[in-house]
Amino acid sequence: MGRIRVAVVYGGRSSEHGISVMSAGAVLSAFDPRKYEVLPVGITPDGRWLLTSADSAELRIDGRQLPEVREGTSVVLPGDPTRAGLVALDPARGASVLESVDVVFPLLHGRFGEDGTIQGLLEMAGIPYVGPGVFASAAAMDKAFTKTLLRAAGMAVGQFLVVRRGQACLTADVEHLGLPVFVKPARAGSSVGITKVRCWDDLAAALELAFEHDTKVLIEAAVLGREVECGVLEGADGRPMASMPAEIRLMRGHDWYDFEAKYLDDACDFDVPAKLGDRLTRAVRDAACQAFEALDCSGLARVDFFIRSGGDADGEIVVNEINTMPGFTPISMFPRMWAASGIDYPELVDRLVSSALRRGVTA
Repeated sequence: MGRIRVAVVYGGRSSEHGISVMSAGAVLSAFDPRKYEVLPVGITPDGRWLLTSADSAELRIDGRQLPEVREGTSVVLPGDPTRAGLVALDPARGASVLESVDVVFPLLHGRFGEDGTIQGLLEMAGIPYVGPGVFASAAAMDKAFTKTLLRAAGMAVGQFLVVRRGQACLTADVEHLGLPVFVKPARAGSSVGITKVRCWDDLAAALELAFEHDTKVLIEAAVLGREVECGVLEGADGRPMASMPAEIRLMRGHDWYDFEAKYLDDACDFDVPAKLGDRLTRAVRDAACQAFEALDCSGLARVDFFIRSGGDADGEIVVNEINTMPGFTPISMFPRMWAASGIDYPELVDRLVSSALRRGVTA
């Protein structure tokens, strides 16, 4: 049998473009060339699909400047299951079939990549792909629906309020949440557009910033406690399996896990695995699998938790978010948690592709 041809799609039309490019740099180097033939496909910030050279130097952060997809051969992926491949667009010669594709690794974060849109295109094209399907991707991307579905499954989530663009939001509407609150776009990630509000006078500015990224915004009550993450993979039997959890501890010059703390300032300390004790570790891992199934996920996800401290709820596990395509950069928590669980980076990538091929397309 020949090598498996994998299209790694990265970049994209979202505020997390640069993080996706950094993740691609690590994933592309992890494939075993004896088993895989890799086609790097970058999507520019304005949405053009390019077959790229994927030079590793172009996929790394430079100081505080995030990388960006810029050059390559224009291609499209038609929603036609009889083609099963990329089509090159040459201005001189027109369109021509370039390569067949066995599986796609949509290494995209945020809008048009993690929200069910590219998953729908891949379903139409009849090409297997890594990660959850259309519904799970869309539900996990929208933090309000995530919390609603998790609550319906009997899981604890924090208090929140949804505000839509053009809707009045008075202090009196949100005072019951207490201070501080976090104001965030409902459908974004990597802490983009989020503000920690410590004074109600700052609420309007925080909403304005969040609305720059989405028409729907969440105002969330802060949860006092430890911040813990857990990775989930779909096992060979189709059942979810959880990694050892990790704990985010801070944070030099930051009082919450914002974009700069995550990617630019080396501001955080991490315990991988987290020092939770056996009972709490099992509870977090069980909760991660429960959340994965509650949203009908497949392939992979990272589930983010708070472990509440203080009062009668001390030790309660509260789900914060579910990320259906977590970061794969060298410092990202998802591959680090699985490394601590005995699955190194190349094996992790191999398992994800094998899972996608085994599952096929769901439509």
